[in-house]
Amino acid sequence: MTHKAGFVNIIGNPNVGKSTLMNAFIGERLSIITSKAQTTRHRILGIVNGEDFQILFSDTPGIIKPAYELQTSMMDFVKSAFEDADVLIYMVEIGERELKDEAFFNKIRNAKVPVLLLLNKIDKSNQEQLEEQVALWKEQVPNAEIYPISALQGFNVKEVFDRIVEILPESPAYYPKDSLTDKPERFFVNEIIREKILLNYDKEIPYAVEIETEEFKEDEKIIRIKAVIMVERDSQKGIIIGHKGAAIKKIGMQAREELEKFFDKQVHIEMFVKVNKDWRNNSYQLKRFGYNQK
Repeated sequence: MTHKAGFVNIIGNPNVGKSTLMNAFIGERLSIITSKAQTTRHRILGIVNGEDFQILFSDTPGIIKPAYELQTSMMDFVKSAFEDADVLIYMVEIGERELKDEAFFNKIRNAKVPVLLLLNKIDKSNQEQLEEQVALWKEQVPNAEIYPISALQGFNVKEVFDRIVEILPESPAYYPKDSLTDKPERFFVNEIIREKILLNYDKEIPYAVEIETEEFKEDEKIIRIKAVIMVERDSQKGIIIGHKGAAIKKIGMQAREELEKFFDKQVHIEMFVKVNKDWRNNSYQLKRFGYNQK
């Protein structure tokens, strides 16, 4: 029996549903999801194993024009997704008409690998609008196979998955067959805490925050975690902590509940807030947090 394996990389504008699709393919909640743009900052690998295939899905940050060094690093993750893809998934949503970056768009149109263009959120459209959008994208990206989907409702997700398996190249597995991701536990602790901050705070706060798990100790019954919430200014520190610590306590409770589901084990979490001035434009700090991998 021949074995297939390959990298299937998901790209598109912010908030089109890339993380929802990735989690639907994996059957696990690896990518955090909020309604805010730039929720995904890293390139997150999720692995699906079958008897005769291994698919390495990559969720990537939404394509934007970078305003500071962190965003430049995020776009570097997107560029790397073009370089090693065996299959490219270009994801758009109903009503969208263009990619925000023309250079990326040209890369998609000139890709040497199969391109699947997924038209997401069709549950929010009617038949006439859907037909108009399919015609538009056929003209814009003639090299792509187009699939209308609803990642949230699961419509056409299995059909797309089956098509991916069909067009994967023959290859041995890249990772052990029981692997789910290439990221360590601490990465998911950081992401789950960051998600709760995205959901609970407005304006600049979520974008000025980075999480660092300083301690992750697991024994038979419990996981003990110490995590630091980094902010850029003293005023942001006060907002994160809240009046008499109420805001950070709420974040801690929500994160603990999510982490217990994720690890299927009791979790004890302690969180602290530190000011790390201008970390988003500091190359050393970005490298430390897993960005700027060049």
